[in-house]
Amino acid sequence: MRGTSLSAAVSALPGSLWRTAFPHGGDPYGAGESEPPERSDAAGLLARHMSRGLPPGFIGRIVASSGERAGGVVWHAAPDGGGCFPDGDGWIYVSNCALPLLGGVTALRFAPDGSLRSGYRVLSGADRNGAGAATPWDTWLSGERTPHGTVFECDPYGLRAPMPRLAMGLFTHGGMVCDPGRGFVYLTEQEPDGCLYRFRPDDWGDLTTGVLDVMTGAPGEAVEWEPVPSPAASRAPVRDQVKEARRFAGGGACHYHDGVLRFVGEDDGRIWAYDARSERLHVLHAPSTPGGPAAPGLAEIPGVPAHLGALGTGNAPGALGTPTQPRGGSTTAGGGDDEEVVLVAEGRVVPFLRMPDGWTVTGPSMSPAGDRLYFSCRPPAEGSGAVPVTVEITGPFEDLVRA
Repeated sequence: MRGTSLSAAVSALPGSLWRTAFPHGGDPYGAGESEPPERSDAAGLLARHMSRGLPPGFIGRIVASSGERAGGVVWHAAPDGGGCFPDGDGWIYVSNCALPLLGGVTALRFAPDGSLRSGYRVLSGADRNGAGAATPWDTWLSGERTPHGTVFECDPYGLRAPMPRLAMGLFTHGGMVCDPGRGFVYLTEQEPDGCLYRFRPDDWGDLTTGVLDVMTGAPGEAVEWEPVPSPAASRAPVRDQVKEARRFAGGGACHYHDGVLRFVGEDDGRIWAYDARSERLHVLHAPSTPGGPAAPGLAEIPGVPAHLGALGTGNAPGALGTPTQPRGGSTTAGGGDDEEVVLVAEGRVVPFLRMPDGWTVTGPSMSPAGDRLYFSCRPPAEGSGAVPVTVEITGPFEDLVRA
C-alpha cells in the first residue's frame, strides 16, 4: 500500500504556522467553532466539535483514550509524535509517550475495515519521547526530549526489541526526518540555542554506526557541516563540541522533500529551509515586526523554485510533521498555533480542522493508503475532566489532490 499516488500527495502537519512554508491552496473546509464543547470529556469533543468542524464528507471517531484500554493495552497519558505503517491488508499507527521516565511508544494495529485488531507496547521505560520519524525500512525512530536524550529505533510490528542508536547523538531531540536519496537523517535540537544535525550511517538501513554532523557557518546563507567528535557526549555535551555550530531558537518539527529540509524554530516562530543540493539556508517565515515587512514566503526567495513546495513522504509513510514540546510543559506542533491541522497536497496547504480553544494536536499521520488521518488531541489543562484522545478521520482526502 505504501507509495500510492494519494499517499504521496496528501500529508498532515500540525500548526497553522506551516501555512507559511507552502503556497496557500484554499480556505478551511470546515467552519470550526470558537466555543469549547459543552461536555469536557472526549466524547463531548468528538460529538460536538468535530461533527461541525470537519469538512463535508469527513467523519471522526475516537480510537483510543488515555488511561483506557485500546486493543488490550492501556493507552498512554501524553500521546505525542506518531506515524503509520503498512501491515499486510491493514496498517499500524504508533504513538510516542511524552511522560517523564514513563515514556515510550505504543502501537495500534488496524484491520482493512478500520476495526482495531490489537494494541501493544514497542518501547517502555524511556523519558519524554516526543519527536519521531518513520524510516524507509519500516522502523520507527523515537527521540527523548531530555538534555541527554537517546534515539530509539523501534519495530512497529512488535517483533524485535527497541535499540538505542547512540551514534545519532545524545541531546534534547526536537524533530527528525529521513532523506533516503542522500542517506541522511536530519535532527533538530530543542534548546534555546539548539543545533541542526544530520546523521550519516555507515550503511543506509543500519543506524548502529555512522557520523553525526552539525551545521556550521557564520550567519548567512552558505553553510557547512562538521563531524561531532563524541555523539555519545562522553567528553562534553554534543551541542558544545563544535565551536562554529549554527544556532537556532528551539529546533522543532521538520519536513523533507525533493532536496529541501524545512524546520521550525519554536522559540522565535521562524521556519527555515535548507537546500541540500546547494548547501544554502534561508528563512521561509519570520514573525513580522510592527510596521515592518513580512518575511518572504518560499516562492519569493531568490533562487528557490516554487515547485519546492511539492509534498513527499520523507518523514512517515504518507504523512509528515512531527510534533514537539516546548519548555514549559504544553505540547505543540512546532508550527505556531497548534490547535489546527493543515493538509499539504501538490505543493499547496489547505487548513483542515480547528480544535476548540486550548486543545493541542500531536502526531498527525496518514494511513498508507492515504484515506485515513490519525492524530491525538490533548486538553487545555488538567482538572477539566477531559483526557487526551487519539482520533481517526476518514473522508475524501483525494479531493484535495484533484481540486
